[in-house]
Amino acid sequence: MADDYATTFRILDVDGDGLISVTEMTRLMEVLGQPITPEAAAQAIARIDRDGDGLISLEEFAGYIN
Repeated sequence: MADDYATTFRILDVDGDGLISVTEMTRLMEVLGQPITPEAAAQAIARIDRDGDGLISLEEFAGYIN
């Protein structure tokens, strides 16, 4: 399942560390024309983040999309 979303995830994971951070989420929303604060980005990540590390892994991303 995660492989289905790997390409999209890699685009969002700007620094290539295998995780989507608050900074990357904030930048993504700016690019999409919907700027958000870092606090709002952290809240969005928290809704997806299953292991509580404050980051979104590919597995968490794919699980959220499905």
